Amino acid sequence: MTAHTATLSARARRLVGTGGPKEDSSWLEHVLGWTLVVVLAMFVTQVGWL
Repeated sequence: MTAHTATLSARARRLVGTGGPKEDSSWLEHVLGWTLVVVLAMFVTQVGWL
């Protein structure tokens, strides 16, 4: 592997996020998680499961 290839690989890893625990999108994950909770709660109350 050349230095140029290593540089391109490192740059590609920084540009393409996987959503793993090292990403800086914790606020987005919280918002999406609570949105899912609210939608699920609305669905359950409409269906009447609980």
